[in-house]
Amino acid sequence: MAIDYGTKRTGIAVTDPLRIIASGLTTVPTPELLSFLESYLKEEVVDVIILGEPFHMNGDPAQLYERIHQFGTFLSRKFPHVKIDFWDERLSSEKAREIILQSGAKKKKRQDKSLVDQVSASVILLEYLEYQEKQALR
Repeated sequence: MAIDYGTKRTGIAVTDPLRIIASGLTTVPTPELLSFLESYLKEEVVDVIILGEPFHMNGDPAQLYERIHQFGTFLSRKFPHVKIDFWDERLSSEKAREIILQSGAKKKKRQDKSLVDQVSASVILLEYLEYQEKQALR
């Protein structure tokens, strides 16, 4: 599972059991995120939660960096059976917008911020999975 954490909305993506395909699951209002995760983790097996780490293009941590790390620490205590990992999310929103544009979505759909958040989480998850696969091949 990957989380694109935002102050208002949070995009969530998941993968299939073989970790081949990353798919957008949903976007939830951030104040409801913990409740959503509690319910989801009761029903589904999740080995790892990847939190998008926000950095500026120059490599400096962005404004939400500390908040996301605090949330990661909280999640590791709340769900000790789930590994918490972080992934550099630079450009994930831009990549998400490009994917939505290439999909042929109408303008209204392309401007749907919750869809962008969900696709951004998918981008984070896909990049993480690709990296993990490359590491396994070494």
